[in-house]
Amino acid sequence: MIAAAPSVYVVTGDDRSLMLVCTLAARTLQRPCKEFNTGCKFLETYRADWPGCLVLDMTLPDMDGLALQQELVRRGARLPLIFIADGCAVCTAVEAMRRGAFNLLQKPLAPSDVAANIERALDLDHHQRLTSARVNALRERLQSLTPREREVLDRVSRGEPNKVIAMSLHVSERSVEFHRSRGMEKMGASSLAQLMRILMNLEEAGDGIKHGPSPQM
Repeated sequence: MIAAAPSVYVVTGDDRSLMLVCTLAARTLQRPCKEFNTGCKFLETYRADWPGCLVLDMTLPDMDGLALQQELVRRGARLPLIFIADGCAVCTAVEAMRRGAFNLLQKPLAPSDVAANIERALDLDHHQRLTSARVNALRERLQSLTPREREVLDRVSRGEPNKVIAMSLHVSERSVEFHRSRGMEKMGASSLAQLMRILMNLEEAGDGIKHGPSPQM
């Protein structure tokens, strides 16, 4: 089950005034808002593929904000977190930001400030999910390559001409041209420049064309 639209998830414990400010900010942006009194109730409901952002009070009755953040990371959720802290919890909230939180706001809050942060966090979540979907599609293309196609494209990406590749792999130039053409077609690249952009995107995501010993033809 996937949430129909990006939502603002608000977890504020027993602080009703904070809940009111956050829900008002979400309504101002005309965004769905889901309220939770405890971190456990939120974790029981939320799924990692649901888009949106989380507004989270650092002080909750059942767990602190860092523990909830850590659990979301463990589950593979990249939901942008906006932490809310009072004066005594600022050091803890700063640590949360070091771990990847979107922002830290201090009480008392103005609905306009909360709304502005929610809007930016939702934009970030949308961008991250688009990027993730694009990279996943490229990974599927990469996995569809045969070992030989991967090796040929690796050498092509290093600027080696077909003749040099053929000599290195002890195959004919025609064979290199065949695997090069098939590999680029699978990767959705119509030119060397486009192939390079695709491979750079994969490398930035921690992937790339890697090969072991030359396969037998």
